[in-house]
Amino acid sequence: MRFYFPTAMLALASVVHAQCGEGSDATVTGEGTFVATVGSEEVYAGDDYLVAIQTALDAITEGQRLSVIASGSIGDRSITITSGKIFEGCGTIDVGNNAGHGAIEVLDASDVSIPFLTMTGAPYFGMRFFGVSNLSLGQITMNLSGGLGIRFERDEAPNFNVAMDTITVTGAGSHAVETWNIDGLTIGSVFAQDVGECGLLLQTTTNAQVGLVDGNNVAAGNGYATLRFANTNGRLADGSYATNVYVDKVVSRGGGRGVFCVSESGGAEIGNVDLADNGNNSILIENCYGVSIQGGTVNGGGEVRLSARDEFANNRDISISLQVDGTSVTENPCGENISWDLTGSGTFNIC
Repeated sequence: MRFYFPTAMLALASVVHAQCGEGSDATVTGEGTFVATVGSEEVYAGDDYLVAIQTALDAITEGQRLSVIASGSIGDRSITITSGKIFEGCGTIDVGNNAGHGAIEVLDASDVSIPFLTMTGAPYFGMRFFGVSNLSLGQITMNLSGGLGIRFERDEAPNFNVAMDTITVTGAGSHAVETWNIDGLTIGSVFAQDVGECGLLLQTTTNAQVGLVDGNNVAAGNGYATLRFANTNGRLADGSYATNVYVDKVVSRGGGRGVFCVSESGGAEIGNVDLADNGNNSILIENCYGVSIQGGTVNGGGEVRLSARDEFANNRDISISLQVDGTSVTENPCGENISWDLTGSGTFNIC
């Protein structure tokens, strides 16, 4: 049974189909001198782009929308969005590195929507979240020169009912999208290009539905992957690994690994993979439980591998159907209840 999360998706649909800036309750406009207006009242005029944005955000109430029409730089500081507010970045928001923080933060808040955002710069985190519920992210584009794109924190309050539409990240030094502690996640697409670590990294996330993960030159020279499940991702509250994480398709070209499941993760179904010329394993499944790859192709690149570390239980309940050409498939050590359906010209060394 697949899981869907209509509250977040309805909220998302209500904002992403409008034009950016259309029907706003508040705006930030200008160039050099920025003017923040809420309704008919001007609440700020000056040369500080961040102050203009934050003043307008603080002046709107739950259910209202702020559209940042102007482009500018917030420097090494953060925009904070509180419950019930809609924030649109219609211009380009350039950001700096605010150590340990996001350039945009939503913390311990509910019913926040960010339907549009274009970001440049090298943030510590482009967007940072924890303790959120009913969060909707729409068309998010980050053309970065370092840093990490979207981060849900590990050691803070958990998150519920998160929806993302299309996330596009280029140039991040770390991950494009990294989640921790989400119950109820829907993602339309993640596009990651020239990203240092993962395209999409899911950790302690359950009841997830992902459309497409597309990575080009992601995780080159390291052990990360276009799509990675780690740290008990997909393990349900009762300790079981019933399928609850669904990914429709993974596309990966070059970089490091294509798909990587590790550290007691599982409960995952991937409908189709299209992997080519990965510099590390095309697919690595290591100490995972209840993982299915239902079809697709691997062309060249690193081997498809099932392996295990001693500190965790061995792989079990793994089902893989693939056409593999120009590389190898290895299962070592032999797992428990492993099912292979392999075609192609690759070399197969399985149990």
